[in-house]
Amino acid sequence: MIKNNFIICGLTGWCMEIIRNNNFKLTGHTSIWMFPIYGMAAIIPPVYKHIRKLPALLRGSIYSAGIFVCEYLTGTFLKKKGICPWDYSNAKTNINGVIRLDYAPLWMMAGLLFERVTTVPRRKS
Repeated sequence: MIKNNFIICGLTGWCMEIIRNNNFKLTGHTSIWMFPIYGMAAIIPPVYKHIRKLPALLRGSIYSAGIFVCEYLTGTFLKKKGICPWDYSNAKTNINGVIRLDYAPLWMMAGLLFERVTTVPRRKS
């Protein structure tokens, strides 16, 4: 199940990056490194089991904090290797160029989307 959720989250993340561009050609700019980074959202179902009774806003805040931690750690690692696909250095709310605090609402929504795609039962064919 975690392997399936890893793939679902990786693909969902890539799709979010493409849709974010708001064009009808659905072209986007992403990196192969983003697939495993988004795939890490596969840990949401075990977290969700403990927080499912909390309001969505609070769950989203928890997911946003977790995403910030993962984004910071992976971004710092990739930046040291010279292969980080994002650079937020020009943003006012950046931390070391690898996270943007003003993205918190977006990460809240992303976390709730990952929650939805990983915890809603799927039909077995």
